[in-house]
Amino acid sequence: MMQIVAFTSWISILLFLYAAWTDFRTWKIPNTLVLALVTLYALRAVAVMLGSDDVGAALFASTGIGGDVGAGLLMFMLGVVLWAFRLFGAGDAKLFLPIGLFVGWHGMLPFSFLLLVLGIVTLLILRLPVPLPVAHLAFFMRIEEIRASRKVPYGVVMVFAALITLAVFK
Repeated sequence: MMQIVAFTSWISILLFLYAAWTDFRTWKIPNTLVLALVTLYALRAVAVMLGSDDVGAALFASTGIGGDVGAGLLMFMLGVVLWAFRLFGAGDAKLFLPIGLFVGWHGMLPFSFLLLVLGIVTLLILRLPVPLPVAHLAFFMRIEEIRASRKVPYGVVMVFAALITLAVFK
């Protein structure tokens, strides 16, 4: 069972990074990607339950699956509210669900703090001019597009905050 948990963890990291990359490139996060992440979490949760001696604790403890689902739903509702006020895109709002599932209830505070710090750093970086020797590279040309459009791909910031939270606090 632990092999399934490790496998789903590695695949979810790759999918989160792919979500950040597609959001950076296109300002969109595909629905199939979000569904794949939720499915991976479900497989992981089943493996944890089957490998647990106390299924009740695995389900209903705040550090268990119940806390993860609560965090995911709360963050998804927050994302929908931010989307309704046009502060976030729809892709960013739906990405909050799998991030909440993987980060869990106890990871929400560190995730929120990292999201704030990385968001501020991103906005400050977008104010800096791109050095001329690298301005012709595709990555920096995309940065210029983002700066000119004033649309920030928050999915990138969300994914990096989630991955740091998972690496340090989970």
